Amino acid sequence: MIKKMTCISCPIGCELTVFVNGEIKVEGNRCPRGLEYAKNEVTNPKRILTISVKVEDGVMELVSAKTDKPVPKKMLHEIIEYIKGLKIKAPVKRGDIIVNDILSTGANLVATRTVLKKD
Repeated sequence: MIKKMTCISCPIGCELTVFVNGEIKVEGNRCPRGLEYAKNEVTNPKRILTISVKVEDGVMELVSAKTDKPVPKKMLHEIIEYIKGLKIKAPVKRGDIIVNDILSTGANLVATRTVLKKD
């Protein structure tokens, strides 16, 4: 199998050709991150998840958040459904961990902005 893809590990965006025939061989990458990206895309693609979480008693109803590590692409829907059911109490500070090891992925869900408590 031959698969062509664009690496999204950095702004260069190398055009990669991945050969899968028992072993994985990658051409077109300019750095080791491209090699790792291509291998992961073929075997177990992962993504950083950005999302909003409901906030109770906050000056804003939602706080933006993201996972601190890529999570398996095949689990994104399951993780989103889990987060839809969450409601956290204000105040929330940027950098606060909202969920540790979300659904046993090894990634934490982290707030990316501050939401103060309502007066």
